[in-house]
Amino acid sequence: MLLAVDIGNTNIKFGIFDHDTLIRTLTISCNRNKTADEYSVELYSLIRVMGIHRTDFDGCIISSVVPVVTARIQSAVKDLLDVESLVVGPGVKTGLNIRIEDPSQLGADLVVACVAANASYPAPCIVISMGTATVMCVINKDRAMLGGPIAPGVMVSLNALTGNAALLYSVALDAPKSVIGNNTDRSIRSGVVWGTVCMIDGMIDRIEQELGEKCTVVATGGMAKSIIKHCTHEITIRDDLIMQGLRLIFDRNQK
Repeated sequence: MLLAVDIGNTNIKFGIFDHDTLIRTLTISCNRNKTADEYSVELYSLIRVMGIHRTDFDGCIISSVVPVVTARIQSAVKDLLDVESLVVGPGVKTGLNIRIEDPSQLGADLVVACVAANASYPAPCIVISMGTATVMCVINKDRAMLGGPIAPGVMVSLNALTGNAALLYSVALDAPKSVIGNNTDRSIRSGVVWGTVCMIDGMIDRIEQELGEKCTVVATGGMAKSIIKHCTHEITIRDDLIMQGLRLIFDRNQK
């Protein structure tokens, strides 16, 4: 079995593969203060709940945007599963042609998502990652990653708004029926939810205009289901996009 790990700023997502089949995903909060031993205990509890023995694993691959947690997860995996982890980064074969000015600046999670999208969808393609940030990666017709806009994530926008305005408060993130909010709650929800929807739709229009052709659009991330359903463009939601990309990269790096 393969353990795939996606370490984000907010959550850590574990995926368990039996050959090419993703049989389960598990999510815990990402806490920079936890030790490797604490992560080991959590991981052990998760796999025991599934009835999987720790000796069943023969590989692990990690993508991370939180370096301090990466080392602790590597240590936990080594101690618990007795396997070395492949960490997505320089020297790892991804098969992705990255054409930004400094490819080392591209987050590992975005690399992995683009690898999965390239393997599954027609190009050109826009890959929308909706987590702490909302990132739109643009893949051209030659399947090269060109770059893309980065915007504050939905929760970051909401927290910044309510945290810096004394008379505004946090609200549930469901879209009000009317864009014209007639009370504070609906007005905030309209601005955050419909504002993000319009940003995504507008960015897709501008990207397609710049490329001169229509794009396949796929979205992933914790906020995708809440937002994408309101967009006017046809957008496929893939919860397992990063997990599948990790599996592909792991396979490409086996001797």
